[in-house]
Amino acid sequence: MAETSHGPASFWTQANALLRKNLTFQKRNIRSNIRLIIFPLLLCVLLVILQTVVNNELDKPSNKCGCTCIDTNGDGKCEEVCGIEYSTLDQAGTCPIPHPPEWPPLLQVPAPEYRAVQSDSFAYSDLPNESCKRTGSCPVTVLLTGTNQTLGQSIAANLFPSSLTLNASDILYSLANNILGSDTKTEYTNFLEPAFFSNAPVYYLQPQCSSDSKFSVSFPLASGSVQQDVNCIRGLHLWRNSSSEINDELYKGYRKGNPEGKINEIVAAYDFLSSDQNNFNVSIWYNSTYKNDSGDTPIALTRVPRSVNLVSNAYLQFLLGPGTKMLLEFVKEMPKSGTRLRLDFSSILGPLFFTWVILQLFPVVLTSLVYEKQQKLRIMMKMHGLGDGPYWIISYAYFLLLSSIYMLVFVFFGSIIGLKFFTLNDYSIQFVFYFIYINLQVSLAFLVAGFFSTVNTATVVGYIMVFGTGLLGGFLFQFFLQDSSFPRAWIVVMELYPGFSLYRGLYELAQSSFAGYFMGTDGMRWNDLSDSSSGMWEILVIMSVEWLLVLLVAFYVDKVVQSGKGPLFFLKNFQKKPLSSFRKPSMQRQGSKVFVQMDKPDVLQEREKVEQLLLESSTSHAIICHELKKVYPGRDGNPEKFAVRGLSLSLPRGECFGMLGPNGAGKTSFINMMIGLIKPSSGNAYVEGLDIQTNMERIYTSMGVCPQHDLLWGTLTGKEHLLFYGRLKNLKGNALTQAVEESLKSVNLFHGGVADKQAGKYSGGMKRRLSVAISLIGDPKVVYMDEPSTGLDPASRNSLWNVIKRAKQDRAIILTTHSMEEAEHLCDRLGIFVDGSFQCIGNPKEVKGRYGGSYVFTMTTSFNHEEEVENLVRKVSPNAIKTYQISGTQKFELPKHEIKIAEVFQAVENAKGKFTVHAWGLADTTLEDVFIKVARGAQAFNVLS
Repeated sequence: MAETSHGPASFWTQANALLRKNLTFQKRNIRSNIRLIIFPLLLCVLLVILQTVVNNELDKPSNKCGCTCIDTNGDGKCEEVCGIEYSTLDQAGTCPIPHPPEWPPLLQVPAPEYRAVQSDSFAYSDLPNESCKRTGSCPVTVLLTGTNQTLGQSIAANLFPSSLTLNASDILYSLANNILGSDTKTEYTNFLEPAFFSNAPVYYLQPQCSSDSKFSVSFPLASGSVQQDVNCIRGLHLWRNSSSEINDELYKGYRKGNPEGKINEIVAAYDFLSSDQNNFNVSIWYNSTYKNDSGDTPIALTRVPRSVNLVSNAYLQFLLGPGTKMLLEFVKEMPKSGTRLRLDFSSILGPLFFTWVILQLFPVVLTSLVYEKQQKLRIMMKMHGLGDGPYWIISYAYFLLLSSIYMLVFVFFGSIIGLKFFTLNDYSIQFVFYFIYINLQVSLAFLVAGFFSTVNTATVVGYIMVFGTGLLGGFLFQFFLQDSSFPRAWIVVMELYPGFSLYRGLYELAQSSFAGYFMGTDGMRWNDLSDSSSGMWEILVIMSVEWLLVLLVAFYVDKVVQSGKGPLFFLKNFQKKPLSSFRKPSMQRQGSKVFVQMDKPDVLQEREKVEQLLLESSTSHAIICHELKKVYPGRDGNPEKFAVRGLSLSLPRGECFGMLGPNGAGKTSFINMMIGLIKPSSGNAYVEGLDIQTNMERIYTSMGVCPQHDLLWGTLTGKEHLLFYGRLKNLKGNALTQAVEESLKSVNLFHGGVADKQAGKYSGGMKRRLSVAISLIGDPKVVYMDEPSTGLDPASRNSLWNVIKRAKQDRAIILTTHSMEEAEHLCDRLGIFVDGSFQCIGNPKEVKGRYGGSYVFTMTTSFNHEEEVENLVRKVSPNAIKTYQISGTQKFELPKHEIKIAEVFQAVENAKGKFTVHAWGLADTTLEDVFIKVARGAQAFNVLS
């Protein structure tokens, strides 16, 4: 592989590589994307079907304005004429009403069971006795106060007329001369006064009621008439010394304000303030208990005008006499055009359903991020040169683009099929709202991903958040929004949770579209955001601020948690420090003395070489490690674990260094420190003159890694993997194409369509070869290979060895392996690593010569000749060591300096004449024998010490 790169990849080159990889990955997951988009589309279709079925029912003649056939021209031909005069009460609501009916003005009075009476909670003895509730004869109470009690009580005496006057020829006018009241709830409109269409009676108020105080009146309405009972009710006015007394009494008796106390409701309360004969100044309290539950019913429809008229007439009569009146003849609604009964289900169910639709993007983004973390693909990309800046910008923009396309499809389809939720509200408001929220949602996914390590857990938690937020919003949060007595400050606090902000925004859009559809007007417009009853502007501000804050916190958490940096990483100096600026470490420390006394001469020589190199201003060595240590803290009462104990190593360019050692010796911990996965406990290391503690980002641009476990995207092909990592190493155009082809050919993954096969369908050996190819692409100066030939067949292993041998010509390679054959074939030098430290360092021949200076003699005879065989060996080599004996087969180590091979052959020939020799052999010491000998010796020493 002769490809070369032209320095580290630029920011935009890295960004381009990641974007191309993400788009390819997205293309491979097209079915999942289709399923994701189908969900909201099916939901919209379901709403349309439900809307159509309901509309068909509402379009039946019984729900339309009544019509009749009239001969308007006298020619015998009838013409259909529709109007309220031809309609039933059920049909009247849909008719055009150019002249709304006039209704007698009413006073809002409490229901009989809630009228103010004496009790332990109220210290006023002038209230009626509670026994009146059993007979239903409790009066309705008006409270008064002011600076002039005499004036106030004089005015109060004129509040209620002493007699009832009726005129049958003009019943509405005559009723307006009396004080009527009702305990029914008000409605949105006043086309039909609810007091006259309920089972509850209408009351007229007088100071005293006679025994015969009930009558009925008939109102013409549409094509029929309405019969209504009218009962007398006593009006009681009581004086209080101050407005604070009235406030206290009102609060204690108010049904909503004090739900656990005694309910004592009053009709109204008047504070005459500084009123006198020349000045009329009054404050009025009114009872809002009976207003519509939506909380936005106009004051006029809560029957307040009659309260104002009542006290105004009383004042005029106080000044000018009982014959003076300021008539309030009637109240009526504004004219309206004809309507059709409609229920917009997209507005009614939209907040809940659309919350689920939008929130389902959250677990999709979250699981994608956690998948890269779980499979260590993020760190794999980083180790091959992908910086945090390109990763964040491209990943964020990538998920934002997917979310934007998702939302555009959702809104477009909902508009196409005619959902009023989308068509009536201003699209620019919808765009701003959705855009801000999906930014907040993507930022939140990045933040939350830092606290998950497995995809399954993230998926479960993500979808619990989706459905939990929707249900809590629909069955809890919405009730708080509709309850005008619930503190607005707590609403804002709840909206700090992004899911509730989303729900509130959808709720506001739904309310606007529902009202617009019902009234035949537009939905939400920008000037509506300034309305205090709308919460849209509020949540836009909240979400915008949260978006920025969450994004900053997510980036910080990623730096601290994912990168292993300290909480104050941004205060560190990232400038490159030359090797000459480091002083030679002192060897007088106690820990160093221990290692110096234990180390073998070759290990000591390597340490001294490292210390000499640290004093030089420049060096040709690609890797220098000095006193590198890693100690894992003790947990659950266990002592500290020393994974790496003061490792010193220098590796020049063009050399392959093999690390041999038993499992748990610390090889992987050493590799993880060198590639930036974990931080050293002490000591340091330099790669191409750069400190691994402070310059890991720059080291990554010239480093290749073949990890112990294959870190691959299952849906990307082998070729796409190499194209991605090649771009990260700044390969472009023909150089990139050529490098990818050569890499695939060198590991036998080019022919037979294997290169274009998804990596998830590769065998274990094919994945291993692809990992090796990834580590070598882009001409890295330093390569770490952790057991690269694991799982390969002999032919593939031999081919891979040839690739590594060619690759090491101009780069430094550190290779870990359990194959002694591989170590001898590939490595220029070896280091046997046991219990966190080197036991020997040298080329394979030196190591075998130094630690394997003996021949291995093996002979198999019958059992009764074993002693004769041992005597034969002792004659040839007095210092021979028996290492194996079983069923006539014995194995001995013969020191090389004691014997001559010819003498051994001669002794065996002589022995054959004395007893039967089934088999024998003389072999030189293998690297495997040396490894076992050194490892056992080191472990035995550590146990004894």
